[in-house]
Amino acid sequence: MALYNLHEDRFFDPNPLIRNVARDIYQTVKDLPIISPHGHVDPQIFVDNKPFPNPTQLFLIPDHYVFRMLYSKGISLEALGIPSVNNTPVETDPKKIWKLFAEKYYLFNGTPSGVWLDYEFNIVFGIKEKLNGENALKIYEELNEKISSPDFLPRTLFEKFRIEVLSTTDAPFDTLDPHKKIKESGWNGKVVPAFRPDGITDLSNQTWKSNVEKLEQIVGYKITSYKKLIQALEERRKFFKEMGATSTDHGVVSAYAHDLGDEEAEKLFQKGLSGTSTQADADAFTAHMLMQMARMSVEDGLVMQIHAGAYRNHNKDVFTKFGADKGADIPTTCEYTKNMQELLNKYGNDSHFTVIVFTMDETNYSRELAPLAGHYPAMKLGPPWWFHDSIEGMTRFRQQVTETAGFYNTVGFIDDTRAFVSIPARHDVARRVDSNYLASLVARHMISMDEALIIAKDLTYNLAKEAYKL
Repeated sequence: MALYNLHEDRFFDPNPLIRNVARDIYQTVKDLPIISPHGHVDPQIFVDNKPFPNPTQLFLIPDHYVFRMLYSKGISLEALGIPSVNNTPVETDPKKIWKLFAEKYYLFNGTPSGVWLDYEFNIVFGIKEKLNGENALKIYEELNEKISSPDFLPRTLFEKFRIEVLSTTDAPFDTLDPHKKIKESGWNGKVVPAFRPDGITDLSNQTWKSNVEKLEQIVGYKITSYKKLIQALEERRKFFKEMGATSTDHGVVSAYAHDLGDEEAEKLFQKGLSGTSTQADADAFTAHMLMQMARMSVEDGLVMQIHAGAYRNHNKDVFTKFGADKGADIPTTCEYTKNMQELLNKYGNDSHFTVIVFTMDETNYSRELAPLAGHYPAMKLGPPWWFHDSIEGMTRFRQQVTETAGFYNTVGFIDDTRAFVSIPARHDVARRVDSNYLASLVARHMISMDEALIIAKDLTYNLAKEAYKL
């Protein structure tokens, strides 16, 4: 089998005038520490610090980017061993699943997932063959041997990846016990929580009522009114801050924010408790709660993130069998200028407030988001997210927002991953893409090389650290 290594100039422009400059810029940022201020890695892995179970559990099971592609080609999630939520039987032999994955590995050619996986296999784990059906079990055993060694324990990889800080994403009713145990362990790795109240603020969530009950248990009193709900959320935000949180996160279909007033909010909350709320009620309540979350952020200093434009759990059969976050969240068109006007008029000029806006509707970059972020002091643009977290997506982002918002109304790169070992791969892609974009500006004499080097470090490290108060 032919050996392979990733090319040193990958993702750089084939024009040598740009490529050579990109290479020089990249060399100055490639080894900087990783700031990962938003993601979905399970903090328990750093508490246990045990070997990952096997390559299938490490690379495939937690990564919806991977199994959604396989599902799209007719491979069932049952065959891929994705855990079900309704007792649907699924494949449990990790080697059989891995063989199936390897046979279809060619499907990832030219995709972000393929780029990340190649990096993980080749650079993180030192695999020198391209995965396919013939070498599947050989590579499985090689990976299995490595992940069983001390060099590939979660904490060791955290340090090897040069992660300075990693944020998880946590519900208001989470105990944050893993975070407590990490702090108490004496380990120097910095893992902090982020406050994500979607399960409480979205009345249309199928588990909303049980989520409120979980919140009641953790705050120690009944939440029978909207006023009590606000009290509980404020108390939990305070606790999250004490545990190191610097941000909140809000996953919404629409960025619409509107203050209903306490009386109307109480009516909608009671409809939620009685199980009589409609989708329109849920949308109105979510819009109101975005305003409340912004108010709380002004008061407690937590940075507010809004991830808008995702129609979640589009495939109802998959959702019924396997639950949320199984690759069936689809982008929708999203409006910001009118939808966020009330929020930005009330809080967007406040020096105590920071709101970072993400979108899956990239048609908005130059039309609405860049002009908004280029005006309101409180608003920053999150990087390309989800389907646009890619070489071309990142390039389009820079091309569409830089002239209006500049570099410094963005927040660098955020990996937003569930797959822990993909973190360095994703950050390497962002560093290469930004180096290449800056090199194109140098080549056209729009900025100097000295300026490009400063901007590159800011995009790689400083902007995320500053925006997220890390």
